[in-house]
Amino acid sequence: MLKIDNLSFSYSKHEVFKGISLTLDCGKIYGLLGQNGVGKTTLLKIISGLLRPSSGTCTLLDHYTYKREPSFLQELFFIPEDFAGMDLEIYKYADLRGMFYPRYDKNKFEKTLIDFEVDKKAKFTKLSFGQQKKAIISFALATNTRLILMDEPSNGLDIPSKTQLRKIIAQASTEESCIVLSTHQVRDLENLIDPIIILDTNDVLLNASIEEISKKIKFEFRESLDEKALYNEPSLGGYISVYPNTDSVETKVNIEALFNTVLTNKKIIQQIFNK
Repeated sequence: MLKIDNLSFSYSKHEVFKGISLTLDCGKIYGLLGQNGVGKTTLLKIISGLLRPSSGTCTLLDHYTYKREPSFLQELFFIPEDFAGMDLEIYKYADLRGMFYPRYDKNKFEKTLIDFEVDKKAKFTKLSFGQQKKAIISFALATNTRLILMDEPSNGLDIPSKTQLRKIIAQASTEESCIVLSTHQVRDLENLIDPIIILDTNDVLLNASIEEISKKIKFEFRESLDEKALYNEPSLGGYISVYPNTDSVETKVNIEALFNTVLTNKKIIQQIFNK
């Protein structure tokens, strides 16, 4: 669906990406991870056409994203981290914007609002940040675009709303669509995201499915620190230790430990996954 080929991008003299390549497929909910400042939001803006690459290409369904053609825009919805709604009732906003999306489903929108416990007649400006976020997520999913980008979707949501968010996104995923969730809150979305993309300065350190990760990396609980492990993460009563999976025993992937393992063993991880 989406192809990034040898892409570079800079803000003035600050280089963010240098020759990165990446593909995204249909039927997936991608988790986009990375430390602050590595370019997660920048990448989402490039994919949505709000920024133009310095070199290389980014294409969605054969559209060059930076051209922002109408036929491209009706296939993508981008929710930024800091969403500020208009001084307008939610249902009026949806009626005005929905006409630009050929597969917009008003019934789906209203049902999702009910699931999120948001009043469709409320004005955005009268709602909390979390309620506004739930309203725009409801609309985004109801557009039924082929690609939905969400930057920190769980920010501003309380614990029950985060649980509902996972359920709603899982239900909205189809074999024809792709959802990308950029997040620092890995635990909020750990059982939802697959595959995992981990960005680093100027590079993509990992783009792999949970199944592929579990075949190449294993996670074990140890009562004491194991210096032979790639990474040890303190846990209740011991450590979560991470190793290359040399004995083909698949274990449950701990995404938080995976993320820290990748950051502290960049070359080793790339060697493991490039074999």
